Amino acid sequence: MFELLLCSIFTVLPDYLFRRYRQGKRIGKEITLFSVWYELRYGIVGCAILTISLITLIFYFHPSSHNVASFFRTLTILPEKNGRVVEIYTGNDALVKSGDPLFRLDDRAETEAVEMARQEIEQIRAQMAVAEADLAVAAGNLEEAQGAYAQVRDELNVKADLLSRGTNAVSRREVEKLEVALTTRQGGVNAAMANMTAVQTRLDTLLPAQLASAEAALRSAEVALSKTVVRAGVDGEIQQFALQVGDIVNPLLRPAGILIPEKPKDVVFQAGFQQVSAQVVKAGVIAEMTCASLPFEVVPMLVTSVQPVIAAGQFRPTDRLLDISERSKPGTFLAKMIPLYPEQVKNVPWGSQCIANAYTNTHDQLENPDVGAGEWLFLHMVQTVGIVHALLLRVQALLWPIQTLVFSGH
Repeated sequence: MFELLLCSIFTVLPDYLFRRYRQGKRIGKEITLFSVWYELRYGIVGCAILTISLITLIFYFHPSSHNVASFFRTLTILPEKNGRVVEIYTGNDALVKSGDPLFRLDDRAETEAVEMARQEIEQIRAQMAVAEADLAVAAGNLEEAQGAYAQVRDELNVKADLLSRGTNAVSRREVEKLEVALTTRQGGVNAAMANMTAVQTRLDTLLPAQLASAEAALRSAEVALSKTVVRAGVDGEIQQFALQVGDIVNPLLRPAGILIPEKPKDVVFQAGFQQVSAQVVKAGVIAEMTCASLPFEVVPMLVTSVQPVIAAGQFRPTDRLLDISERSKPGTFLAKMIPLYPEQVKNVPWGSQCIANAYTNTHDQLENPDVGAGEWLFLHMVQTVGIVHALLLRVQALLWPIQTLVFSGH
């Protein structure tokens, strides 16, 4: 309507003035409801063409979006296992820090598993103490076997020497018996040494490995026990937390509530623009925004990035061949914006519905000395008509609360 009134000043009004003061035709006489089209046909046609051209120019070079919001992430409060709630540490709408306990599940089985793992460790440590005593016994047996072996060896050497001299004090039979006894004593020494090696290996390798395995089992049991206490993963606010002691919580079917993370310092707004404006909305473009939760306020924004793909074109491989006609909805492209003055949006709740205008900046092109006269005039016109869209945004910011509170019926 505003564009129509503006264009009529340059088309319909001059045509009427010409008919009135040059041809002497008056409203109600020669110019009536039935003859207005014939009398003012040039002005009306010119007004229609100029209005359509102006609207196209404004909405192409200064596009608007009614799909603007600051999306936020929510975390579902879930345990890692099924269980019955036995203790609750927080409540709904509570502010929590990362690591704060929220509730505890029944942990009797996990506590018993931890105690059993600790007992296993104590048992292995007791076996290590017994193995040290066995090692001392094995060392004593080895010394005893070595002493017996040395005694038989010395006696054999003496009697063998006497027999070699041809004396009758020693018989060959005695020497042979001593040789057999020496071999037997050598076997006893070898057995004692093997026993000592087995005890030493058990003490140095087997029992430490069993101890490490038991300690790992203890750590695993302690981890399972810690999972019975559900903690906050990030700083935030608890919502829809209606647990009661005795409730069964299931990670698949029965969540406990929702955790909304703290609002970041840099709030980013996402706007969906029509695809026809994809060549206009670029990173660095200045924009303006007004929100339903911030009435009568227009916030200057800066487009920081534009998503390089359009969500309507995505697909996921399935067992059915994709039919392109099913993707008839064109979709929008996503532009991310940040406020130039962050303090203006600090009271805007996440997810608020907003309207945004993006404005084409032609200053750099106008500063080019090689620009032609026609292009110079066109660039100035593009820059100027942005005022119309900015005015429309302010009218929307003014009328939005009135439409919502008075004419919507809510």
